[in-house]
Amino acid sequence: MEYRQLGNTDLDVSALCLGTMTFGEQNSESEAHLQLDRAIEAGINFIDTAEMYPVPPYAETQGATERFIGSWIRKHGRRDSYVLASKVAGPGGDWLTHIRGGRNRLDAENIRSAVEESLKRLQTEWIDLYQVHWPSRETNYFGKLGYSCEPDHDPLPILETLQALETAVKEGKIRHIGISNETPWGFMEYLRLAERYALPRVVSIQNPYNLLNRTFEIGLAEIAHREAAGLLAYSPLAFGVLSGKYLGGARPDGARLTRWARFSRYTNPESESATQAYVELARRHGVDPAQMALAYVTSRPFVTSNIIGATTLEQLESNIASQELQLSPELLEGIEAIHRGQPNPGP
Repeated sequence: MEYRQLGNTDLDVSALCLGTMTFGEQNSESEAHLQLDRAIEAGINFIDTAEMYPVPPYAETQGATERFIGSWIRKHGRRDSYVLASKVAGPGGDWLTHIRGGRNRLDAENIRSAVEESLKRLQTEWIDLYQVHWPSRETNYFGKLGYSCEPDHDPLPILETLQALETAVKEGKIRHIGISNETPWGFMEYLRLAERYALPRVVSIQNPYNLLNRTFEIGLAEIAHREAAGLLAYSPLAFGVLSGKYLGGARPDGARLTRWARFSRYTNPESESATQAYVELARRHGVDPAQMALAYVTSRPFVTSNIIGATTLEQLESNIASQELQLSPELLEGIEAIHRGQPNPGP
């Protein structure tokens, strides 16, 4: 397993990170523990979760993911041998009223509550990387395009959020901070405010990045590279679409898009066409389409870690094996040719 420095910290994290948002919905506690055990055995030392998980978010299951990880931590021990990341939910409105009433203004009160509850569920004394799951302000994230200003929107200032995070750092409850689902402006604003007010500096950004959505390369990638706050890439398989298992309208039993049609970000006709091209390219070169998609993400110079997720141990094994796949120049050119012809069909 390859390890990379997390931002400007003294932590080295595995190039593959275990994503856990299926724990508590698609995966039972025992299945979650098996995945965690296998990941650690394979050399993965980076685990990512969130107070909102599992996904889809329901009041009945909220926090189950962290609880499952917590029971594993209690059993596994050796807390300093792996890096644990979690996230605080931003404003959610009607779809997230079960978390602090859905308001979640990312102020001192909400962040204090979120950190303390996560620590209890995780059964740990500290979180290595604590991330703002999405911004307080109305902007482009979760697939939204076409920026428009909301004149009546009153977002909480980022400075206030940073100050609240600083308190948690000083108390020893979190070690480092990161951002997620952010824009170039938001990324630079966090960095600017940290420098101006001597506040904790973000060490990572967790945004979607995959062969169907390379919008991170437009603006954000250079910031991540030059500011030493690399990408933690989520949805590297575009909800599993890039494996090819949904092509031709197929909906395998128990699969995410079979169970929840609402996850339509990567199922539009343009994405399906591009996926077909990527799958055919992989097969021409004799490689697994999912492993090709993962290997591409892991190989990007601005990526610190690639967040892999699975619902079965077989899927996890395949995802872990992607680290061994070296993409040939011919295969990389084939990927770029498809991207030029159909760029970012699933932003």
